[in-house]
Amino acid sequence: MQASIYKDMVNVMEDDKIIELWHRRLSHMSEKGLGCLVKKNLLCGFKRAKLSKCAHCLAGKQRRLSFQSHPPSRKPDLLELVHSDICGPLKEKSFGGARYFATFIDDHSRKVWVYLLKTKDQVLDAFKQFQASVDRQTGKKLKCIRSDNGGEYIGPFDAYCRSQGIRHQKTPPKTPQLNGLAERMNRTLVERVRCLLSEAKLSRSFWGEALNTVVHVINLSPTISLSGDVPDSVWFGKTVSYDHLRVFGCKAFVHVPKDERSKLDAKTRQCIFIGYGNDEFGYRFYDPVEKKLVRSRDVIFMEDQTIEDIEKANCQVPQKSDELISPKPVHLSHVPDDQQVDEEVDARDDGNVANHQNVPEIPQVPLRRSSRERQPSRRYPTDEYVFLTDGGEPNCFEEAMESEDKEKWLSAMKEEMKSLHDNATFELTTLPKGKKALKNKWVYRVKQEENALPRYKARLVAKGFSQKKGIDYDETFSPVVKMSSIQIVLGLAASLNLEVE
Repeated sequence: MQASIYKDMVNVMEDDKIIELWHRRLSHMSEKGLGCLVKKNLLCGFKRAKLSKCAHCLAGKQRRLSFQSHPPSRKPDLLELVHSDICGPLKEKSFGGARYFATFIDDHSRKVWVYLLKTKDQVLDAFKQFQASVDRQTGKKLKCIRSDNGGEYIGPFDAYCRSQGIRHQKTPPKTPQLNGLAERMNRTLVERVRCLLSEAKLSRSFWGEALNTVVHVINLSPTISLSGDVPDSVWFGKTVSYDHLRVFGCKAFVHVPKDERSKLDAKTRQCIFIGYGNDEFGYRFYDPVEKKLVRSRDVIFMEDQTIEDIEKANCQVPQKSDELISPKPVHLSHVPDDQQVDEEVDARDDGNVANHQNVPEIPQVPLRRSSRERQPSRRYPTDEYVFLTDGGEPNCFEEAMESEDKEKWLSAMKEEMKSLHDNATFELTTLPKGKKALKNKWVYRVKQEENALPRYKARLVAKGFSQKKGIDYDETFSPVVKMSSIQIVLGLAASLNLEVE
């Protein structure tokens, strides 16, 4: 009897750990939302969704008791009504310099979109991007948008809606209740951003990354007005997956590509997980050493560790000293028996070893280390790297065909093929007997030019790395020289008093 009770207690404790992990993965989702996912068997590993009190949830969500509200109603179809509101200004700028964010919510599916803004008047540009995206995804036209009577929603915004045949409902002054869905969503977003930043122990400048993560998870969360259904499931008409979700702010080991490291460089770097890439093509990370944003699919997560663990590890790295220090002498008598030495030993050295056995030991001199604190490089501020992140560029043809910009990528590929034909880049020939043709692949890039629309470029490249030396080629050519190689050549020229042409 006692053994059975003990087993049940152990099972309950294991369930509590698993449910707590999923609570954190889902950006501190409520107990009710987790219960809906458990009932639908979308989360595996436990049968109950009972949460203990979460200090981070209290830090981000605790509020006064609210008044009773009317039951929410929904439009019968997608894009019949979209709710919009702007939140800000926030005291802290995001990486891109934003102080505001605009939300757009489809009334039927309750799916949420968010756009970071530097100023309120950028809401019109954000709305145009939103309209183009949803029209392409659904094949339907936006019929009506509801907003408050703020100055950013009148004038040019109102005129654009009229030109597109979109009805613009503006609530009367001092009546935020009439735009309650968007108002409440902004509150939910800010609360959960606080939760993520609190747990991850990140600075407030990460609010933009946390916000995008929260929106991604909210679109995967059960909604009361949908009778427990999920916004993304209603919008796309298919079952959603939670396998890609990870704890925001956790430590991650990101693989360093071969072309970004030398032979002896480490193959991984410790980063902080800060969100998901567009269309779930990879994850977004912050490199605390290089102080830049990176994106990768080749990563190992440590969901139980945060930035504090990275900082502690960095503190344990020996610091360089400005003073000369005496190294400790190595004594042969202290070498373990199983330690290997050089394979070849000159027989003449045997006598030398015997002679040195009577030499008195040199007294060990304690190491002297500098007390100066190391400071991170300030040459490259974080803001300079914000545009190095991926903007949804597919990694292969299949991803391009599944992305929202499928037509733009098709147009870019047609343009590339036309250019190859016009310039007579290649010539069709018969493949020699016993030979295999090199495979090729498409490389996709979005070129963002100043004060211009982004350009979608596609290049067809051969997989030259599959060639074998002596069979497919005899010489190698590298059009790019590493800076370290240039420095070595110039250093040799200077030391040998040579002229460099």
